[in-house]
Amino acid sequence: MKLLDQNLSYRMLAELEPAFPGSSQAMRLELQKADDHAIWQYAKDHGFTIVTLDSDFHELATLYGTPPKIIWLKFGNRPRLYVANLLLKHGQQIKEFGQNAEVAVLEIY
Repeated sequence: MKLLDQNLSYRMLAELEPAFPGSSQAMRLELQKADDHAIWQYAKDHGFTIVTLDSDFHELATLYGTPPKIIWLKFGNRPRLYVANLLLKHGQQIKEFGQNAEVAVLEIY
């Protein structure tokens, strides 16, 4: 399951659901005003991987390790369909990342 950070649109969940069932977005979970630590803890407690544009989660992963795992999107703001298609394009890589206990952060460009 993927948890989209506040800076990513909940509207892309429809495109992502077939490949990443059970995914959600911060606003959908009433975390839109939560700080990064609260989102981190929610993801950890509920088995989510955080998908974000925010480098702060990379820093938390470096400090605390996993869980949760982080998918760090390393590009500026893009339309939601661009982001959704990029995540789907990297679906196999994301799946393998989820199964690799040694890696905490996956960077996608």
